[in-house]
Amino acid sequence: MFTEKKFKSTLNLYQKRIEEGIEQLVPPAETPPSRLHRAMRYSLGAGGKRLRPVLLMATRDLFTPEEDPVPAAVALECVHTYSLVHDDLPGMDDSSLRRGKPTCHVQFDEATAILAGDALLTYAFELIGRYYRHTPALGTSLIQDLSIASGSRRLIGGQMDDLLGEKTNYTSEQLKNIHLNKTAALITAAMTMGARIGHAPERDIQTLVQIGKCVGLTFQIIDDILDATSDDETLGKPTGSDLACGKATYIDFFGLDGARSQARAHTEKAKGLCQDLPGDTAFLMELIALMEHRIQ
Repeated sequence: MFTEKKFKSTLNLYQKRIEEGIEQLVPPAETPPSRLHRAMRYSLGAGGKRLRPVLLMATRDLFTPEEDPVPAAVALECVHTYSLVHDDLPGMDDSSLRRGKPTCHVQFDEATAILAGDALLTYAFELIGRYYRHTPALGTSLIQDLSIASGSRRLIGGQMDDLLGEKTNYTSEQLKNIHLNKTAALITAAMTMGARIGHAPERDIQTLVQIGKCVGLTFQIIDDILDATSDDETLGKPTGSDLACGKATYIDFFGLDGARSQARAHTEKAKGLCQDLPGDTAFLMELIALMEHRIQ
């Protein structure tokens, strides 16, 4: 039986490896130009559960654990962090807090935040290219997964459509597609990248794509719920911003109870698909459940 204690212990071990990887693999703060590298490390060190890199490592461990997943996990976290730095900018969501700390442009300045986000994004691909150069087929597939997920048709495209949603009356299906791109794409990439590092067969990778979509939608629905029901101190960032900006949310279409029901359905579907995967999926299923029940 996978107890709560065992889950927390396993999660902490993954998180510890990721934190050590960030410390070892990201340029030190004093690297010239030091202001830029301080901003990069400040943003990476702002906290969080490291759910995406944990998903990558946990998925990899279902298969053949040969190559080191840590560089890929850190690269993924660099891309995720860059997206948050740019999301928080005055021209985007104009947020002053992220995980209870001043956002990068508040702590430094707007220009530094833009460049720090740019540097995190490009450094992610440098990491993959450097650490997987001895397995070029793997390195190429990892770069492809991460670049497609974070590109103009997925993450960035979803962000664009999300901004346009402040002035557009989207349907619920259009909203779903936005979040399949803005949120679910990077979560799905975490799982497919982990599977590729574990030399998973293509049929399992396709199952993980479906799981990633479900998990990503759950994550976004819970974000919508927390923005409407939580407070700044608990959430670690400004709440009520969706309503203030006029953004379409799952609550608009389904109500609070309906949104929770949607999140629950996506979670159950993802957990059911896990049963089609090899290895011990108990930790992965508990991690998926955590996405639905998180409070920040």
